[in-house]
Amino acid sequence: MLKVGVIGTGHLGSIHLKLLKKSNLYKVIGFHDSDLKRSKELGNDFVYFKDSNELINSVDVVFICSNTPSHHFIAKKCLKNNKHIFIEKPITSTIEQAKELVDLAKENNLMGQVGHVERFNPAYVSVKETIKNPKFIECHRLAEFNPRGNDVSVVLDLMIHDIDIVLSIVKSKIKSVNANGVCVISETPDITNARVEFENGCVANFTASRISLKNMRKTRFFQNDAYISVDFLEKKSEVVKISEAINSLDKYAMIIKNNSGKKKQIYYKNPVINPANSIVKEHESFANSISNNSTPIISLEDGYLALSLASQIIKNI
Repeated sequence: MLKVGVIGTGHLGSIHLKLLKKSNLYKVIGFHDSDLKRSKELGNDFVYFKDSNELINSVDVVFICSNTPSHHFIAKKCLKNNKHIFIEKPITSTIEQAKELVDLAKENNLMGQVGHVERFNPAYVSVKETIKNPKFIECHRLAEFNPRGNDVSVVLDLMIHDIDIVLSIVKSKIKSVNANGVCVISETPDITNARVEFENGCVANFTASRISLKNMRKTRFFQNDAYISVDFLEKKSEVVKISEAINSLDKYAMIIKNNSGKKKQIYYKNPVINPANSIVKEHESFANSISNNSTPIISLEDGYLALSLASQIIKNI
């Protein structure tokens, strides 16, 4: 079992801490939080380390769930002390800081994973292998207002999840970025739209809002032979495929004819979705990467690339 410690036990950090305790891959040594109130709330179930350095020196892996501005300092200290790190998204505040962590982990042969948890969402997992060379991607991530997380732009708070998903699929350089946004309640944009064009011709349209009347986390992928929809919130997915029409006795078959007279047949499919806790899955994936000395599914490099595009979008708003 990997000895693990958690630094930062706010909303997400406390969830990580409690789920790690139930894992048979990790042994929780303790946690550190600068908020003494949190130490008292969790102190009955977990060992509280007043000194973060003492915790780091006592474990194999550190989960960094503190606020974004502190990520770089803590992660750098962990890597210099030869500890593997799991770091919540966004990886750091700046791309320079992220690049330094990527290089430091490589130099010390250490594993690092970034908490872009939607890659483990069962709805996305059910169709991931079906998504091939999309030409257009439409992402909507809308949330009701919550004071938690509005210390950063909605791009880094919400949109970055979809940025990571898109970059994991579209293996092409970015050609252009256009974006706009509005500050409604916060000092940074609360609603943003961005259009990203890739050199291979794919276009991704991102919309993120934290001042919506209802929650939505939906992405649609359009490719030559299919339309794929993923509802990350409701954990549902749908695949609509188009192929050459065949002679079928199925009276319910949906046949359409294009302007040149060619017949096409439309197939609807609702993939089987295996219920799973996405956070537990990312814990297991990271443990396996460490044990097998293999690159994590969401590496520090992936976190760096997502932050790089997010930074471009923010600059263009």
